[in-house]
Amino acid sequence: MMIWLRTREAGSRVRSFRPILLAVLGLLAVTAPVLAQRERAALNITGYVIDAELDPATHHLAATTTVSFTAPPNLDVVNFGFHPALKISKITDASGKVLDGERTADGSIRVTASSAFAEGQTTRWTFVYDGTITGNEDGPIEGLKLAAIQEPISYLLYPSRWFPTTGFMTDRFTAEMHIRVPQGVRVFASGSTGPSHSVTLSDGKPGDEYDFSWKKPGFPGTVIAGRYVGPVSVGPGNVKVYLTVSHQQSGNQVAQTATREYDFFTDSFGELETSHLNVVEMPDDVLFAAWAPELAGIPGNRTGDKSSVRWLANTIAHQWWGCEVSPRTLNDAWITNGMSRYGELMYVEDESGRNALKAALEDVSAGALAYDTIPLSSVGRMDPFSPQFQSMTLEKGAMIFHMLRGEVGDKTFLQILKGALSQYTDSSIRTADLEKVAEAQSQEQLTPFFAQWIDGTGAPKFTDKYAVYRLGNNKGFRTIGEINQDLDLFRMPVDLRIETDGKTVDQKVDVVGTDTQYVVDTFGRPRRISIDPQDWVLKTTPDLQVRISILKGQQLVAQGDLVGALAEYQKALTANPQSSLASYRIGEVLFTQRNYQASVNAFRDALRGDDEPAWTEVWSHIAIGKIFDITGQRDRAVNEYRLAVQTNDNTQGAVNEARLYLQKPYTRPDNE
Repeated sequence: MMIWLRTREAGSRVRSFRPILLAVLGLLAVTAPVLAQRERAALNITGYVIDAELDPATHHLAATTTVSFTAPPNLDVVNFGFHPALKISKITDASGKVLDGERTADGSIRVTASSAFAEGQTTRWTFVYDGTITGNEDGPIEGLKLAAIQEPISYLLYPSRWFPTTGFMTDRFTAEMHIRVPQGVRVFASGSTGPSHSVTLSDGKPGDEYDFSWKKPGFPGTVIAGRYVGPVSVGPGNVKVYLTVSHQQSGNQVAQTATREYDFFTDSFGELETSHLNVVEMPDDVLFAAWAPELAGIPGNRTGDKSSVRWLANTIAHQWWGCEVSPRTLNDAWITNGMSRYGELMYVEDESGRNALKAALEDVSAGALAYDTIPLSSVGRMDPFSPQFQSMTLEKGAMIFHMLRGEVGDKTFLQILKGALSQYTDSSIRTADLEKVAEAQSQEQLTPFFAQWIDGTGAPKFTDKYAVYRLGNNKGFRTIGEINQDLDLFRMPVDLRIETDGKTVDQKVDVVGTDTQYVVDTFGRPRRISIDPQDWVLKTTPDLQVRISILKGQQLVAQGDLVGALAEYQKALTANPQSSLASYRIGEVLFTQRNYQASVNAFRDALRGDDEPAWTEVWSHIAIGKIFDITGQRDRAVNEYRLAVQTNDNTQGAVNEARLYLQKPYTRPDNE
């Protein structure tokens, strides 16, 4: 799972001053309790048969689930993860014998076997359970909404553990599901076996049953049910979009975007085993965009948002990196998390060009180095829902794929991706497996590359010193230089660009260790020398340090640590006193604390700063206007809103919001 902070950064901006912690499920790819690593060696769930009835009017779920698994003979007690709001009424084995089960302190279910397990033999246990899930109960993961049965949209996401689970996102399984709902409610999950058919619900009212069967090992555990219009589709129609009435005007736009992204990833990664994808609206307050085989869920308030293009691309990329292949352990989570993230960036490049990719890489690089304290090969020891785990597996993972592409070239890079997906379809993949595929496709020895970025930490900080000599007989100039960086074990080819009076010369230099010499002959006199001008290498720069501090601050705000966030933002401001973004973030926190005078000062500092990113201008004017409204200075507020409108910068609807407050003063919500 990926945690995204909803900010006004390009591609992920919101209007609220209060950043919200967002987790993109499998943006997301693998997040699981650390316990899952221990369970995996002991228990392997292979399949489910689930019969469930959803009653949105009462928020009630009733289900009977048969779990098929294998277990070692020496295991007496089996632990299953299970949603704390659900209560089990009976557990039986295949013979009908009732089994003993109890809740543990961590919320899991401990079930005592009635007899010893046979080596390699499939065991089937049936759980009967029910409960009320409104979305406000304590779920498996504190602070994250993973399940709710409600109008107009109900959702049961796989990580909510609405059925007994182990080995989250590492142990693959099949699923047959029969979901009953009131009439008028549509149900979406993996492997639909046909249209719904009428049934009588447990309360005697008429309803419909939807049947699903996903027979390939994977993660088909997410169900979304609601009152949708549509479907909307374009082109061949294999990608269908289902939205509620309140968001149906965005249907065609979402369908066009989703179809383009699906086609792009098909060209880049290869054909999926299924050509069907349902893009389904989820409630606005859900903290997840969800994915499962044939299913992509996206919050309704993002359907008409331009930033949803990247959000949706990341979610759809998980059809390949998460559904088709998955990590063997959490230490391998960077493969699926990182490649889904980089798939998103590849789409950005394809749609908007190299400059758009380069801009996106700036934020990804900051995330990659924000918590780079232990190697990716050991990341499984971290809390998978922590910002550290998310930043490393998503952002550093994406940068590793970007650097691999830079090292082997575009054509070979795509061959590596397709080779890995083909070889490990419907199974899990390890870092060592990916390295073997990469070496086979590139015919290069890539051990130093993977050792540096998977087993190591940190990134080089490049400096360059050189001297230029004129060659005799009008033969031009010779530059003799040395690339310095601070990682003793670093070894990687790095691009060097020499800009001269005439032709620009590009040359690769194998940088080995802290000091690497190079010699370049040019006809024109060198005017400028750049190391890695196209940003193929993850490296430390002063500007990146500013971004890292701001990123950490945003994550601390999302966790409610405003004091810690201010400290991080101040670090960024110390490193770059002209940073408009750092000043803006400080203003946001102070606004949240109702320290209005200090907040206004910070927003004015943002206006006097470097104007990076450009949206800080329009939103600073709006923020100052809000403060004037709150403090009863309507004339001054109106002036700020007018200045906001005059920028003509409608990033995340800024101009629209300014015009709204020109008509009606801003009032602070009671809950803020």
